[in-house]
Amino acid sequence: MVVGGALLHGGRLLAARRSAPPALAGRWELPGGKQEPGERPEETLVRELREELGVEVQPLDRIPGAWRLRADLVLWVWTARLVAGEPRPLEDHDRLRWLTPEEQDEVDWLDQDRPAVAEAMRRLVAARGD
Repeated sequence: MVVGGALLHGGRLLAARRSAPPALAGRWELPGGKQEPGERPEETLVRELREELGVEVQPLDRIPGAWRLRADLVLWVWTARLVAGEPRPLEDHDRLRWLTPEEQDEVDWLDQDRPAVAEAMRRLVAARGD
């Protein structure tokens, strides 16, 4: 399993631009990574965002759904709250961008991330009462 993080902060969602592999470079995703044996998905999310972005997060809710990345990998996504640190692209990404719901279509999201991004943005809009 791959665990993705819909990192929400200040009414915005964090997007990360892939730098590798070449087939995905330049496209945007929710940061995260592969679950290790014995890890709970929430633990994977905390570890991966620490490694990839240098931040501490608190997992909140799982976004319903599972998206096939390849035959042996499925993506699950959790919303998360930034607890400490300023996100930096440390691994697998060359750029980060905080997006409001109105800006979500300004980046070229990976196809499998689009449903989770849409749901995270719906939650941001609902939280602000639009």
